[in-house]
Amino acid sequence: MTPRLYNYDLDAECYRVRLVASVVGIPLDIVGLDVFPGHDHLTDAMLALNPAGRLPVLVDGPLVLTQVPAILWHLASRADATPGLIPAAPAITLEWLGFAMGDLASATTARNAAMLGQGDPVAPRRAARAALRRLDDHMIRAGIAGHGFVAGDRLSLADLALFPAFALSRDFGVDHDEFAALRLWARRVRAVPGFITMPGIPDYH
Repeated sequence: MTPRLYNYDLDAECYRVRLVASVVGIPLDIVGLDVFPGHDHLTDAMLALNPAGRLPVLVDGPLVLTQVPAILWHLASRADATPGLIPAAPAITLEWLGFAMGDLASATTARNAAMLGQGDPVAPRRAARAALRRLDDHMIRAGIAGHGFVAGDRLSLADLALFPAFALSRDFGVDHDEFAALRLWARRVRAVPGFITMPGIPDYH
């Protein structure tokens, strides 16, 4: 059965799901919603799936998932998924997945504030820049150790979860030139088989 994704094309969280699904070779039945200005995600039908009124929502048979980490993990661990995104010892991958959804959640807040006028972007922009600095510092150390990805020498689920926050950071006023190590890492992520992009994500040269 093809999983169904309730999706808004310009939403970074929805893009995370589409990206992971594409890399692991899982086709999605994508239901496009008009979040802004249409508020389709707040209809009675959508609130029945996710009372919190947020996207993405993934329906896979009887399973309804509304939390991004659970959705990403589910797709990467399906029996028909291309293996490799979840290593045999997943603790480091889980650590950085948590960082993507925790410390870097400020990037989504800053982007929504800057693009949709949902609040003041100043504080979340500052928090997102600080989190990206920590990630850039980590990638510098990883490079010294001979590793090209956040959890080691090969792509993991963590890389794909982290990528949108950096790739879309210019939308909320954070210049990519501040983060040389992340620019190199982003080029590696873009080169993986199955990579897909979304509006606002630049090429890296």
